Amino acid sequence: MNKAIATLAAALALQSGIVLADAYQVQNSSPAGTYKIDPTHSMVQFWVGHMGVSEFPGRFDAISGSFTVDAAHQEADKVSVAVPIDSLDTNFDKRNKDLLGPDFFNAKQFPTMTFTSTGVKMKNANEGTLTGNLTLHGVTRPVTFTLRHVGAGPDPWGGYRSGYVAKTTIRRSDFGMNYMLNGISDAIEVQLNIEGKRQ
Repeated sequence: MNKAIATLAAALALQSGIVLADAYQVQNSSPAGTYKIDPTHSMVQFWVGHMGVSEFPGRFDAISGSFTVDAAHQEADKVSVAVPIDSLDTNFDKRNKDLLGPDFFNAKQFPTMTFTSTGVKMKNANEGTLTGNLTLHGVTRPVTFTLRHVGAGPDPWGGYRSGYVAKTTIRRSDFGMNYMLNGISDAIEVQLNIEGKRQ
């Protein structure tokens, strides 16, 4: 009897998981609206080359902002993101301190990194490009991200969510970060993982 109950419970749990998984993937594109970034499910990641022999990752754990999407009026699409520099983490306290110091990010003088979009062009429902102005280390420069829509759907609390991954490569020297260019790569790969809740 206990075995039969356990089997039934497992089957119900599996079926519930399938139903939930299906519910979270009901849309391939974001329904129109403005979405507030969920900081607990979003982050900025980057990869840096070291001495020409390795690459290591870092991330910024705090992020805020919003994005607006409207497939029928793509010219209205926009993204705004702010990232506190002191939320940086490379999994090594001494390196974090060095990177936050005046030789690199100089978090005391330039505490926030921002991105404001100037255009979004989707070539299909899931892929496109995101252009805009990145302000880092007190310098503002145009950048272009490749953009991928991950999915959209209802959450268990009555809300509606949508998420994207955006990737680009920047040169830190373009933003005045010139320290140790002979040992630490100038080119930095950047990835934004963004999940937003529709307002």
